[in-house]
Amino acid sequence: MKISFVLRESAGGLRRNLSMAISVILVTMISMYLLGLGLLANRQVDTMKDYWYDRVQVSVFLCVEGSQYPSCAGKATTQAQRDQIRTQLEQMRPPVKDIFYESQADAFKRFKEQFKNSPLGEQATERAFADSFRVSLTDAAKYDVIVSSFQGAPGVGRVQDQKQLLDRFFAFMNVVSWGAIALSGLMIVAAILLMSTTIRQTAFSRRRETGIMRLVGASNATIQLPFILETVVSSIVGSALALALLYATVHYGVSGYLSKALLDTAFIGTGDVFAIGPIILGGVIALASVTSWFTLRRYLRV
Repeated sequence: MKISFVLRESAGGLRRNLSMAISVILVTMISMYLLGLGLLANRQVDTMKDYWYDRVQVSVFLCVEGSQYPSCAGKATTQAQRDQIRTQLEQMRPPVKDIFYESQADAFKRFKEQFKNSPLGEQATERAFADSFRVSLTDAAKYDVIVSSFQGAPGVGRVQDQKQLLDRFFAFMNVVSWGAIALSGLMIVAAILLMSTTIRQTAFSRRRETGIMRLVGASNATIQLPFILETVVSSIVGSALALALLYATVHYGVSGYLSKALLDTAFIGTGDVFAIGPIILGGVIALASVTSWFTLRRYLRV
């Protein structure tokens, strides 16, 4: 088998069937772009988990006048109870890493800043907020230690764990990322069908050439390789375009915009695109090769 002959046949086949090759490139590009988005979304969730779980806090909300919590009995937390809660928190180190006290006025001010462009910010009143101790833990899993110590204690209204809120958010993000991967799976099926159809049509249009090659004793591998290479090359071009789109999406959309607009959040970078690049390219090459080989097996038996 002469490599130069195989390459020459593959190049000629791509020129003669340029429209079909472009179709394979476009379908591969779209399917791999969606797959890449799903993989990057999974990496983004993992990155945000590592970032936020290290910063997760437990909030011990105190009582205000008229609180409905049983431990409050409708009365606000006294200064003595507030001091007792702080002392108890200080004694719980090292599970407790840092303690921040936020007054009712500070909580109201922070809410107004966060929702300054929302009707919620205009309707809220300071009486709706309670002062609290915001506790950072050395290990977010030690949340139960704070709950068992303060839930229902005198002067404590409720204990809230941010990790529970984050878990629900990340569960939603996982659904979105797996949805993107599932959609890309449908596009991959479409790419397989298109590759198979392209190979059959190309092989039919060149049946006279392949017939002559059989008569002169060409092996199955010699006949198959040009068709396989045509499909593989088209698929590689499509996946390369998909990776270029993913790089542009992350470089300009994530690193260039989101990371500057949301400074308190960890985001993926272009390095993550290079990390999934070999997975996408390797998968496309294997997919195109296997699809071509199975399609041509039936053709060569004719």
